[in-house]
Amino acid sequence: MRSDAPGPHHDWLDDDAGPVVRPYTMTGGRVQPSAGRFDLMAFVVAGPPEEDGDDGPQPQPEQRAIIARAQQPITVADLAADLNLPVGVVRVLLGDLLTSGRISMYDPPSSRQFPDDDILKAVVNGLRAL
Repeated sequence: MRSDAPGPHHDWLDDDAGPVVRPYTMTGGRVQPSAGRFDLMAFVVAGPPEEDGDDGPQPQPEQRAIIARAQQPITVADLAADLNLPVGVVRVLLGDLLTSGRISMYDPPSSRQFPDDDILKAVVNGLRAL
């Protein structure tokens, strides 16, 4: 055995190194979710708990963390921030969870209605008065 080989506690890593696994390995190299289009402000909610006799694949640790945080509605952006993962990775993981029925997704209502010109003029006039 070589004397300069890393020890069992990995001498070449320190506490600040962060995750050793690259994000794309969590998704199998995929960059698009298998289902759904996850807007940053879309809400994710975990489905009912799985039955013990489930034959499907077990979720990855990151997916279990998503399910744990999504017991109450949470946005995709908040999930990514809480898990300290890139949004693209979170979207792919969410797509897998959506396909397996472990989460539900709700898009926020879009605001396609622009403010009235009178309101905008009042805001501009108010700002000028400052």
